[in-house]
Amino acid sequence: MRAKPRIFASKCLGFANCRWDGATVNDRFVERLGKYVDYITCCPEMEIGLGCPRDPIRVVLKEGNRALFQPNTGKDFSKEMLAYRSKQFLALKKEKLSGFILKSRSPSCGIKDVKLFNGTKETSGHTGGSAGFFGEGVVKEFAPLAIEDEGRLTNFPIRENFLAKIFTHAEFLAVKNAGTARALSDFQAKNKYLLLAYNEKEMRLMGSLAANLKKRPVKEVNEEYGGHLLLAFAKQLSFKPVINVLTHALGYFKEQLVKEEKKFFLESMEKYRAGKLPLSAVTGLLQMWIVKYKVDYLKEQTFFSPFPEELVDLGDSGKGR
Repeated sequence: MRAKPRIFASKCLGFANCRWDGATVNDRFVERLGKYVDYITCCPEMEIGLGCPRDPIRVVLKEGNRALFQPNTGKDFSKEMLAYRSKQFLALKKEKLSGFILKSRSPSCGIKDVKLFNGTKETSGHTGGSAGFFGEGVVKEFAPLAIEDEGRLTNFPIRENFLAKIFTHAEFLAVKNAGTARALSDFQAKNKYLLLAYNEKEMRLMGSLAANLKKRPVKEVNEEYGGHLLLAFAKQLSFKPVINVLTHALGYFKEQLVKEEKKFFLESMEKYRAGKLPLSAVTGLLQMWIVKYKVDYLKEQTFFSPFPEELVDLGDSGKGR
């Protein structure tokens, strides 16, 4: 049974009608994910005393500094948001989170592409590329945990990376809780190919840590290992290392497969490399052979199923890249 990641989410993403206009944002991915994670939610704007519905707030330049400003009332809520943010972050650090899903472009929760207005007047012009007051703090305080907004998660590779990261991290937290050298060693072994696909350098460093040849305290090793685990997922999968992993796995069947089967698999890999075939189509062939030829080592590899298969969705909006 998989460990359940604990995920912080903006409350307006289908959990409550708390947007400035009294509405909510029903997000299909956030809703589907709810079966497999434990959500912790809040609306920072409501938490600092703004009602619902409420006059909109903006991120503005005020006397050369960024401020969280409400044009209709002329009120500046920067201090209130920063104070709440500090208090909330202290509480969240105790929650053993594996990731965040924040409301895109929100002046409070947005992590990027938030409008930055050039002044406090209603008619002030704006530029893009800023961050919300709460979201900016999340990135600074909790990176390199998985931190995304619901807009970016409509993009297939970004979404798959997010899922792999949060479920692997949740499994590692269970390993830390077990507190044994064997638990860490087993975790490294079954995640070897997944880590190789993401970051070979980090995978090898983590392998050395898990081996613990210097017999360091397990708690100390786990802390260092956890940092490298998050760094390993810092970038999305790229074709070259994935092809490398697929080729390694194919080697386990060199005696069993006939020439035509090998040819078909290699052609499928090339289609994947060209973006004409999803990775799941290629790994599906390997999984069939793993079962048929009883290759237990590969059967245990999380590379073939880093998150629940029910969450696989090949749909891609083409946005959020």
